[in-house]
Amino acid sequence: MSQLGFDALLAEADTINRQAAFEKECGHLPATMDAALPYFSDLIDRHHAAMLAADLETAMALRKEAERLALRLNDGDPGILAGPDAPGCVLATRTAAVEGAIPKWGQCGNFIIEVCTMRVRIEMDGLFGIGARYMPWMNFYARAVDRDRPFLSETGFRSFMGLHAALVPGLTPEAFAREAITAYVGRTLKAKLLPICAEYRQSIPA
Repeated sequence: MSQLGFDALLAEADTINRQAAFEKECGHLPATMDAALPYFSDLIDRHHAAMLAADLETAMALRKEAERLALRLNDGDPGILAGPDAPGCVLATRTAAVEGAIPKWGQCGNFIIEVCTMRVRIEMDGLFGIGARYMPWMNFYARAVDRDRPFLSETGFRSFMGLHAALVPGLTPEAFAREAITAYVGRTLKAKLLPICAEYRQSIPA
């Protein structure tokens, strides 16, 4: 019985220690969504400035701060992206760029560019994008706009993830997407675009 009591005391102490560590790391952050949204918008602004300055250290620190903010809103539960109502998803959705507008670095958005004779819809990841804590550039996804014209792939879709090139001062999300696609077409496709297969064309809006 005494051993069971001791185990309970250890478990309680462990819980207290974890809570204390969480408060030390995240206690300074807003604890409500209403307060968190302007804070998160400011994080995006600062992250955008860091990316344009090619300041990777600051950009990575701000991405970590965004994660802490979502954890704070989720009472320390790591499922910050577990569904549309999870804090990370809400923060990203409610601060996304207006449809068609070029997002800031760290802001979700989608817009259309013309590159290599194609119209391409770019869907840009934000601060909570896959691998954002470990990769310098934000991920983006390229979708065909014109179903009957050649594209980057036969499916009308291609993801651009895990690009580890050094940051370039002044490079905007639009310019980055354009450069990445141009390089892919030139090097991987040997400057030859691919027809979209009939089975995938119907999934592209007319």
